[in-house]
Amino acid sequence: MAEIIAVEATPAKRKRGQGVGTVYDILKHEILDLTMQPGSPIDEVKLTERFSMSRTPIREALVKLASEGLVVTLPNRSTVVAPIDFQNLAHFFDALTLMYRVTTRLAATNRTDNELVRIRELQKSYEDAVSEKNVPAMIEVNRDFHAEIARAGKNRYYVELFDRLLDEGRRLLRLYYSSFNDELPQLYLDEHEEMVQAVQDRDVAKADRIAQQHAQQIVRQIQAYITEDRRLNANLTL
Repeated sequence: MAEIIAVEATPAKRKRGQGVGTVYDILKHEILDLTMQPGSPIDEVKLTERFSMSRTPIREALVKLASEGLVVTLPNRSTVVAPIDFQNLAHFFDALTLMYRVTTRLAATNRTDNELVRIRELQKSYEDAVSEKNVPAMIEVNRDFHAEIARAGKNRYYVELFDRLLDEGRRLLRLYYSSFNDELPQLYLDEHEEMVQAVQDRDVAKADRIAQQHAQQIVRQIQAYITEDRRLNANLTL
């Protein structure tokens, strides 16, 4: 049975008047960072005390988090951090790998110059986040980078599916970066650059190969980390 999250409060002076956005940003960070563990109950009363706010902005922040699949409301109307479905992880990884490949291939075929500029901007932001060891930024910018590649492919069905997979995979990315002690090897950062170059060159075969290679190394790393760290595996499996 998961325990109710009890996170040390930030000084009230910093929280008063900051509203829904502050609650959303802090809780999202803690969920993605696994400080608030999957399946853990969320106590609205404790959150009102922590943030020195009424229940209205707390609930609005939780609604926004629910729209991103980060929290869920149970039939008894209690709210919990969204579980991670470890039992079906293999199916998730299969779908994720396929979408990496198909969206990158399509981007190499259909991208515009403006879309390429945006992809390169996101790649630069990702490099900066890696350099700073800013894991929350690494997680979010990585998601946006691959989503932008998908949009450049111009198949809205693939975009919608990939967005969903990328959102669901953000907490798994936390495990990925943890496996490197939050210091991503340059080799794997270079894969992003190779992917962008293939899209720029309209090299469909290379785009497919790099995307598959990139997805598979992420999957292997996460699987190995979960397998080797029994304590973590026990904590996250519901």
